[in-house]
Amino acid sequence: MPKRSVSATRTVHAPAERIFDLLTDPSKHPLIDGSGSVRAPLPGGPERLAMGTSFGMDMKIGLAYRIENVVVEFEENRLIAWRHFNGHRWRWQLRPVGDGATEVTETFDWSTARTPFLLGLSPIPRRNKASMERSLERLSALFGANT
Repeated sequence: MPKRSVSATRTVHAPAERIFDLLTDPSKHPLIDGSGSVRAPLPGGPERLAMGTSFGMDMKIGLAYRIENVVVEFEENRLIAWRHFNGHRWRWQLRPVGDGATEVTETFDWSTARTPFLLGLSPIPRRNKASMERSLERLSALFGANT
């Protein structure tokens, strides 16, 4: 079976707990989004994400749209992932590496998508890889370090 995920990793000079607090706050997602498509959380959504939490986002890729997500993986201060309606997942993994720094890996995983074969043929994974690298740059900048 072909690999059906792409990831980007970066060391961020902040403790995993602080990074996780940012990732679990949907109102902060536009600050780190490297794709430029995440606009704002939908009104009435949760302030903090947890396992099973649903949350919506105003998005824009060419045209404006709204998308619903549900948190499908969760380990406090270490892992959070949510899936879209098509079943693909966005995953953030945090691994403390000492001196208050954290290795952060963002993954776009379409192995669980309804149409993984079609997604794999599209330019979406390659485009998402570049967006994830920009997201990690933005995340690092929020904590005042660029490594």
